[in-house]
Amino acid sequence: MSQELETLTDFYRDRSHISFPLSNTDLQSGKSHFNVNTRKYCNFKSPYNRRDFYKITLILGTGELNYGGNSIIIDKPAMLLPCPSVPYAWTSLSDNQDGYYCLFNQEFFNEHYQFDIFKRSPLFKAWSEPVIFLDDKQLSLATVYFGQMMEMAHSDYPFKYEAIRNLLCLLMHSLLVDQPDGNYTSELPASHRLLRMFDELLHQQFPLDSPAHPLTMKTPADFAGALNVHVNHLNSVIKTTTGSTTTAIIKGRVLEEARTLLQNTQWDISQVGYCLGFEEPAHFNHFFKKAMGITPLQFRQSKAKAIL
Repeated sequence: MSQELETLTDFYRDRSHISFPLSNTDLQSGKSHFNVNTRKYCNFKSPYNRRDFYKITLILGTGELNYGGNSIIIDKPAMLLPCPSVPYAWTSLSDNQDGYYCLFNQEFFNEHYQFDIFKRSPLFKAWSEPVIFLDDKQLSLATVYFGQMMEMAHSDYPFKYEAIRNLLCLLMHSLLVDQPDGNYTSELPASHRLLRMFDELLHQQFPLDSPAHPLTMKTPADFAGALNVHVNHLNSVIKTTTGSTTTAIIKGRVLEEARTLLQNTQWDISQVGYCLGFEEPAHFNHFFKKAMGITPLQFRQSKAKAIL
């Protein structure tokens, strides 16, 4: 089994014969991307990979999901919301496959405060169940929301991305409203409980609202202390469960917040870096450029030009 990373570029390359309502030619790093389509071409076996994008799928048809090495048979209407960092594969078990799917990158997820609540929810988490089986009411709502996203994507409406974002939020709210938080935590293995507590601690620190209140937990040792476990145990659980290191997950969330602050605040770049735990501006510049390929100033300037 391969655990390579499937990128958006890979996704569209392997589906070059399929027409999408929204452009997929400009996938430059740092730019927001969203698309939506039907599942009428999904009667195949997908590779067992992690992804660098989010995907929500309304599955109508029978198939087998191999998710993180576990098999899940889907034989009734269901919504699939996998954690991008967990490798998974889909195998169709019936010729009749229908439904919809949408996909979007981290930048699209970061664009608006509306999505902040979902970052703190069980959706897309490595410790939560990736499949939600739908009752008639949920299926009806999901079909309407996806249908409206498709209609909006094909339209010339100048604010269609804002409308699509609202529809996506309604779709995710419809899944959460009938899934109390406890439904996700009952009978979780100890490793998943620890991963969940780490995830909650990490996300509770954000969003940052003032340069005067910097991050208090910045390292694996900080989180291990707060969770009353040895740092080696925390690192082992996270690596085994997600395939990523504790440090990589922390840095990923810090980078996400850095981009948000650079784009949406007037804070000095040194203030942004300090607030995120970088004592020296040079250290923040190095961290950001290594991850994004450009400096924090260049990123802020590019986003300002995009607005103009």
